[in-house]
Amino acid sequence: MALSVDHLVSIPENPAPEGGEALTLTTADGVLLRAALWRGAPGGGTIFLLPGRSEFIEKYFETVSELLARGYGVLALDWRGQGGSERLLNNPRKGHIDDFSQYRRDLDAALAYAAAAGLPRPWRALAHSMGAAALLEALALGERRLQRAVLSAPMVGLAGVSAHGLRAALVRGLNLAGLGGLGLPGGRGKTPTAFDPFEGNVLTSDRARHDRTAATLIAGPDLAIGAPTVSWVAAALRCIRGFEAADFGLAIRCPTLMVVAGGDVVVSTPAAEALALRIRGARAVAAPGARHEVLMERDALRSQFWAAFDAFMPAPDG
Repeated sequence: MALSVDHLVSIPENPAPEGGEALTLTTADGVLLRAALWRGAPGGGTIFLLPGRSEFIEKYFETVSELLARGYGVLALDWRGQGGSERLLNNPRKGHIDDFSQYRRDLDAALAYAAAAGLPRPWRALAHSMGAAALLEALALGERRLQRAVLSAPMVGLAGVSAHGLRAALVRGLNLAGLGGLGLPGGRGKTPTAFDPFEGNVLTSDRARHDRTAATLIAGPDLAIGAPTVSWVAAALRCIRGFEAADFGLAIRCPTLMVVAGGDVVVSTPAAEALALRIRGARAVAAPGARHEVLMERDALRSQFWAAFDAFMPAPDG
């Protein structure tokens, strides 16, 4: 197999920050991942940027620029099965995973590369939604290489969907029947959410950033995936049930900030706030009025995120 996209897609509406280089990483189970590196000063440390489901490095160019301006280096990752990384099914538009433990292998490949390349420490993480869920699992299972973590709208629960209800049981049954590679019944199919009309979208209230994402996918169509498969949803529900366990996170030693979106109808804000209360060294801060993609929101709402980030994350030394 091969990468879906082996370079960074830079367009006038969404230019790549200067100094970035595309990388190819190989996981322990042989999957090829696309990553991108912007080297920082020795005293700045490195931020591992971990996107959400269906996202890709280019969507975070603006965020990368803001991190670089703060003095950090950045290593951004495309998870397996999406963005520029290797696809897991013959249909490259299906968002697929068998289990979230596979995402931990992706994170480990990024951290192993950083160690081999001597990327400046301390190492910290900024993760969104599904990426935040994968990171939380890794931290709970003993990942100790990251000094701090900021989670944007973490997917620790789905808004209005129980991980134990009838729909969850249906998904589990379909997956156990060997139908994990199929799309969900009644799902939206192959069309990425970035091509949904701006009006009525649940991700951002900023039209320019909404249109910028769509323009990037038009320029780099191989970055796109559509709806998740039955297997991906089953894996996500297993992950969420794990978060609900009373003892989840007792072993986490990484100070963690969850920035939850006050207007989120994709993931459960109350679930994230409740989990933050149970994890030592974690806290949740709300961005009132923000939709799910806090970092793709209007400037007035994004400023709430960055104020919380700057108050929580120690400033670089360089």
